[in-house]
Amino acid sequence: MDRGGAAAGDPGLRTVEWRDGGTVVMIDQTRLPGRLSFVECTGHSQVAEAIRGLVVRGAPAIGVSGAFGLALAASRSAAESRGELLADLDAAYEELLGTRPTAVNLRWALDAAMRAARDPSLSAAGEVRAAVVEAAKAMAEDDVRTNMELGRRGAELFRDGDTVMTHCNAGALATVAYGTALGVVRAARDGGKGVRVIATETRPVQQGSRLTAFELQRDGIDVRLVPDTAVGYSMAEGLVDRVVVGADRILRTGHVYNKIGTYQVAVMAGRHGIPFYVAAPLSTFDMGSSPGDVTIEQRGPDEVTSAGGARTAPVGVGAINPAFDLTPPDLVTGIITERGVAGPPYEESIAGLFGAGPGGVNQS
Repeated sequence: MDRGGAAAGDPGLRTVEWRDGGTVVMIDQTRLPGRLSFVECTGHSQVAEAIRGLVVRGAPAIGVSGAFGLALAASRSAAESRGELLADLDAAYEELLGTRPTAVNLRWALDAAMRAARDPSLSAAGEVRAAVVEAAKAMAEDDVRTNMELGRRGAELFRDGDTVMTHCNAGALATVAYGTALGVVRAARDGGKGVRVIATETRPVQQGSRLTAFELQRDGIDVRLVPDTAVGYSMAEGLVDRVVVGADRILRTGHVYNKIGTYQVAVMAGRHGIPFYVAAPLSTFDMGSSPGDVTIEQRGPDEVTSAGGARTAPVGVGAINPAFDLTPPDLVTGIITERGVAGPPYEESIAGLFGAGPGGVNQS
């Protein structure tokens, strides 16, 4: 499964996949970069725990993992009738949905799998089981194709020799394969552009230093790390030409929810006149919510008060530990999707992406 450095056009690491016989295999991202190891899940509750515990993370990867969790629930259910099986799937749906509240891809994927299960043409429990498994497997393959197309479109915005800053991990490890923000970097490299990457550490869980640096180095892409506190310095010194990040949820207004710290990267980019791009598939868009409707996940204080199991703050000190923040649309230069690049005014251009089909808007 580990194929070494990715060649041009190779989607690279496979973060999560379905094994025939009813097992979901995913890279254990809590062990990286020290060890590339895999977790096998045979039930939907194990998938839920893997999502909750950051074994798998990144909005697209979480979504596909959730769909695979429903596929496991369908496969393992002892239900003999369609109605009993749907009841079991409803319970699994609620358990999986409750793992991470901010990333919208999870609900999107679970809803898609449940639509397949509720197809009125399916009358037998066995037909429902097969439909859910096939829907989840198709979702995983579509994720790879979508990311590669998104990357191709985004790569046209980058120049040979650009140094690109990214925050958190929006690469192969955040998707089924290839990545969103890092998919743009990979596509630029595959197109012959000599792009380099500056990755932020992305504290407190350090997805930049643990995951982004790992996969870019593995693929032979020039990557350097900076502390989160050195973003402004790097831009002021002229070390950054473009910024590209992923997203966990994008509203119809162009408001972007992404890993905590994204907002301050966008503010610094705006201050220094550096284009700030967001790369995400259409499954990451939430066309029905407003900023006040979105729950920002709050994680435990230990991620802030400890590091590597050792306490770094005095006992009794609390912590504010949001997992995500909100970047307003006026700081976003463009949103790269598989259908094209949306730009201001975002309500109009995003609506166009959803209404235009594969033709899209603002495309090459």
